[in-house]
Amino acid sequence: MCGIAGYIGGGDSTAIVEDGLSNLEYRGYDSAGVAFVGERLTVEKQTGTIDGIDIPTNNDISQGIGHTRWSTHGEPTDANAHPHTDCTSSVAVVHNGIISNYDDLKAELGGHVFESETDTEVVPHLIEEELTAGYDFVPAVRRATDQLKGSYAIAVTHADKAKLVVARQDSPLVVGHGEEGMYIGSDVTAFAEFTQRVSYLEDGDLAVIADDDVTVYNDGQQVSRPIRQVDWDTSAAEKAGHDHYMHKEIHEQPHALRQALSGRINDLEGTVDLDIDIEGTFGDCEFVEIIACGTSYHAGLCAKRFLESHTDLAVSVNIASEYEPAHPHRATDTVALAITQSGETADTLAALRDAKAVGMRTVAVTNTVGSTVTREVDESLFIRAGPEIGVAATKTFVSQVATLTLLAVAVGQHRGTLSAGEATDLLESVQALPSAVQSILDTEAEIRETAEDHADGEAFFFIGRQLGHPVALESALKLKEISYDHAEGFPSGELKHGPLALVTPNTPVIAFLTDATDPRETLHNAKEVESRGAPVIGLSTLADADTYCAETIDIPEIGVLEPMVANVAMQLFAYHVAKLKDRNIDKPRNLAKSVTVQ
Repeated sequence: MCGIAGYIGGGDSTAIVEDGLSNLEYRGYDSAGVAFVGERLTVEKQTGTIDGIDIPTNNDISQGIGHTRWSTHGEPTDANAHPHTDCTSSVAVVHNGIISNYDDLKAELGGHVFESETDTEVVPHLIEEELTAGYDFVPAVRRATDQLKGSYAIAVTHADKAKLVVARQDSPLVVGHGEEGMYIGSDVTAFAEFTQRVSYLEDGDLAVIADDDVTVYNDGQQVSRPIRQVDWDTSAAEKAGHDHYMHKEIHEQPHALRQALSGRINDLEGTVDLDIDIEGTFGDCEFVEIIACGTSYHAGLCAKRFLESHTDLAVSVNIASEYEPAHPHRATDTVALAITQSGETADTLAALRDAKAVGMRTVAVTNTVGSTVTREVDESLFIRAGPEIGVAATKTFVSQVATLTLLAVAVGQHRGTLSAGEATDLLESVQALPSAVQSILDTEAEIRETAEDHADGEAFFFIGRQLGHPVALESALKLKEISYDHAEGFPSGELKHGPLALVTPNTPVIAFLTDATDPRETLHNAKEVESRGAPVIGLSTLADADTYCAETIDIPEIGVLEPMVANVAMQLFAYHVAKLKDRNIDKPRNLAKSVTVQ
């Protein structure tokens, strides 16, 4: 959830580290800090934003590390902000993750003075202990990290050493190879404007980084981590005239969808090629266990409907933090399908490892080439949505669903459970998505007016059946994430089993009334809330929807994937409600883009 940036080499390291932290702001944070090594170790940190930090302006400073923090251990205070130092103020450390045995370690460090409530502060003091015992800098860091339990990405700098030392366990850390120096980051975005040649560290790695080289060790042995070229469009980190990244990314969805579909559909044969081993992965399996969190979980609910409708597989969808693998006796017949935009989601990775441990085959559906999940699974299926900066997922959701629809077609065709006519219908619907989404974007002015009419609602209910249910959940999530309003999604029929008690004239109800949502049945539920005075907004392909709904938003008719188009309308609705309330849309409170701690 936090961000790490660092640099060692030629040029102005202070500006490079500051830029790196700025590039990571989208992840969300409540405090920030930097540590630079010039004639001495200089540490500056505080609550609030990077802009408020007194960063040195000295071109002679050759190395530095920085951090943006989301509070876990200890409130957001100046003292709890990273970096943390040892008693001699010679060692500075930044850390992402959670050190689970920090209480025990702190008790063992009885002679040291601690200035924060954080778990991280034990690390520089452990290093200090090893230095005092006579070990050199790198062995001291290794001996200190060997004592840690939990998850961590750690970067360490020393007042008297012309090197950075970093270590990783269950938290991402990337090394960038530049022409004049070396970069570190918790994410490629930290340094993508400077270099796109990267090495991904793996669990247990400790890396020693000089200004022109990196040496990586794992379990005491030197290892090699390949240098990869990442395809990162630096313009993705610009708003391009939009007020917010989220707004920009909502409008990028037609392009993202075209990328997701490009080269994967053979129109002449009506087949799909996803560049994964369908036979080896799904050929003889009987069960699929989908593992995901948040928006990816909602995409998984859509995938379950497609897979169960068009294959003979039994599919379950599991919230990753609650996941328990199938009984070992059926593990070899089961595929664990992990959906994670970042490829670094801690709960999803932990669940995936549990599935692997009992012998399941594993597949990742992700947006991030080179991420941790891609290195741990048997097959990776990329959604190719492009970089997403806004914390609230938008273009990645619809790209996930489009990609998973193609997967259902590929598996159904391979297993002989999908007819040619069904395949044609699905492929025509998915290919129509980009233009249908664009047509919704073209009606933004009308959607903004709807948001203005209802922005003062005391709560918002989203209802839908079949595919409308996961889209209702996702639409409610978007609204609550960025507007801070109470919003809930329900299967339409569940309204009368309790939630109807909450309906008032000031609780707008948004109903999904498209193909694949059983719209006529949902209209009955819309009438139930209308009779209690609640305004009903219908997202509809029905010609007569306006006779049942106070307001309607017309959805293009493209078949089974119409609910995904309706979701885009609700992304715009959520955006404009939040904008009217002057919320921090790109960095909503308490949330982070990539949740890398459990």
